[in-house]
Amino acid sequence: MQEQKPHFGKKLTPAQRYLFLVAGTISLGLGILGIPLPLLPTTPFLLLSAYCYARSSRRFYYWLINHKHLGKHIHNYWEHRGIAPRVKFGAIAFLWISMALTAIFAMDSIWMRLVLLVVAIAVTIHIAAIKTIRM
Repeated sequence: MQEQKPHFGKKLTPAQRYLFLVAGTISLGLGILGIPLPLLPTTPFLLLSAYCYARSSRRFYYWLINHKHLGKHIHNYWEHRGIAPRVKFGAIAFLWISMALTAIFAMDSIWMRLVLLVVAIAVTIHIAAIKTIRM
């Protein structure tokens, strides 16, 4: 599978480039927040950031895809359409730990605890369904 090519060739107005840059930065922030927060997905936000940066700034685009930690998530998804086993295990483990701590210390209602349980199960199924790539 070929790597995605950036969209540098298309001419955009300065306002359009600025909007893509802002959208890419917001998406990058959400992706970084998604690393410790179990319900906020990291990879889709990083992919969106790469797309927005490819439309707005070569410098930010190459910085992101070559970033020591963030770039590998983008490359794994683009090249293999999956995530590494360690990332998958870490995401599921952190999800259950944070959900359990939230249910124990922040929720009084049994119904809210049940909602957290259902969400945790659904997210676990989603993460488990993503292709596991062997590196």
